[in-house]
Amino acid sequence: MKKIIIILFIITIVFVSINEKENILIPDDAIRFRIIANSNSKEDQDLKKVIKKDVEKELFELLNNVDNINDARKIINNNLDKIDNIVSKYNVSYDISFGNNYFPVKEYKGIKYESGNYESLVIKLGNAVGNNWWCVLFPPLCLLDEKNNIDNREYKLYTKELINKFINS
Repeated sequence: MKKIIIILFIITIVFVSINEKENILIPDDAIRFRIIANSNSKEDQDLKKVIKKDVEKELFELLNNVDNINDARKIINNNLDKIDNIVSKYNVSYDISFGNNYFPVKEYKGIKYESGNYESLVIKLGNAVGNNWWCVLFPPLCLLDEKNNIDNREYKLYTKELINKFINS
C-alpha cells in the first residue's frame, strides 16, 4: 500500500510540474509597439500588416544593438520622423504617438501580458477600430517569432532569457 501511495504522489508531482504555467512577466521598463487597423476589413488588415513590416524593419535596424531602455527611448524619439515617412507612403490617415498608451490584456504563446498603460510606440490607422498587432519592442521580442519560427516552449524560454539579460544589464 505504501508503494502505491508513493507512486501516486510522484505521478501527481510530475503532472503538476508539467502543467504548471510558467509565469514570465514583461518588465515595467519595457517599450511596446502597437499598430491598430482602420477596421477589420480584409483591405485594412492587409494594409496594417504591410505597414507593420515596413516600420518593424526600420525599428529593427535602429534598435538592433541597443542594450538599455534609455538608449532605446532616445533612438525612437529621434527617429519618429523616419517612422512617419514610412507610414505616410500609404493612402491612409494615421496618428503616431510615443509615450504612455493603453494596452488590453493579451496572451501569446502561453505568456500573459497584463492590460494597462505602457510606454509604447502606437500607430493608429484611420479610425483605429480594427484588430491590432502588437509586440514588445524593448527588450527586443518583436522579431522573435517570425525570425526564428519557434514553438511555445522555445518562445517562453527565449523570452525569459532575453528579459533577464536586459533586467540584469
